[in-house]
Amino acid sequence: MAEHQEVVAAISDPGEIGRAEQNCGDRAVIRVANLAAWLFPILMLAICAQVVLRQAGHNQAWLDDLQWWLYGAAVLMGIGYAVTTNSHVRVDIFYDNFEKRKRIVTDIFGLAWLFLPFIILCWDVTLDYALTSIRADEGSDSPNGLHNLWLLKSFMNVSFVFIAVAVWSAYVRLLGKLTRPALWKQMFFAFPSVAYAINLIFYYSCFSLLYATRDPEMTSRDVGRLPIFGVWEFGQQEMRWTVLAALVLTVAAIVIARLFARKEA
Repeated sequence: MAEHQEVVAAISDPGEIGRAEQNCGDRAVIRVANLAAWLFPILMLAICAQVVLRQAGHNQAWLDDLQWWLYGAAVLMGIGYAVTTNSHVRVDIFYDNFEKRKRIVTDIFGLAWLFLPFIILCWDVTLDYALTSIRADEGSDSPNGLHNLWLLKSFMNVSFVFIAVAVWSAYVRLLGKLTRPALWKQMFFAFPSVAYAINLIFYYSCFSLLYATRDPEMTSRDVGRLPIFGVWEFGQQEMRWTVLAALVLTVAAIVIARLFARKEA
């Protein structure tokens, strides 16, 4: 009588699961994340070394800083990997009971309408965070710590671009399971994310141009108070002119992409 051994658990590489469906963006994220994974063994060595040195009476502040640097960098890169490989922890008790199409739609909504706008917001917030640190040549609070803290804060800002690439690539891959992912469809079904990104591009482009051509006596704060950065009031509601322009540009971009797609068809 043949014995059937039940498989209780299996160890596999999340990056290789569903590889045939992955696009170029997915593979790029996985390759970079696999390199970043080596930060964890280095982090373990730093922790062990600090414990031994501290017990011997030779506490090294730079090792404490290094641990935070390594942990922060590895976790941020790991977010992109988790999104691409769908290896993050789910706490939705309803998701597993959805039919396949409904799960895909739920994932698309979560990625393109909720998560990606948040990642773009994080990039926007940490941009000034990094630039301020660079201008101040920020270092460690401890004389014996790791200085050039602006390196870590700049990396934090860049890592959100990496996560955004991972989210967008996963979104396009999932959209391809429902329909042909033409460019106009990608932008249309991710309207909040695209509009937010175009808003930032438009805002920073206008600000940079006006700042470069400003009167020498004007400060950056004065530039930010120019009419183009003002507010349009309609009734009891209000909207910034840059946001309105971004919405118009987003709709125009979708329409133009749709016309090109029709012409190619």
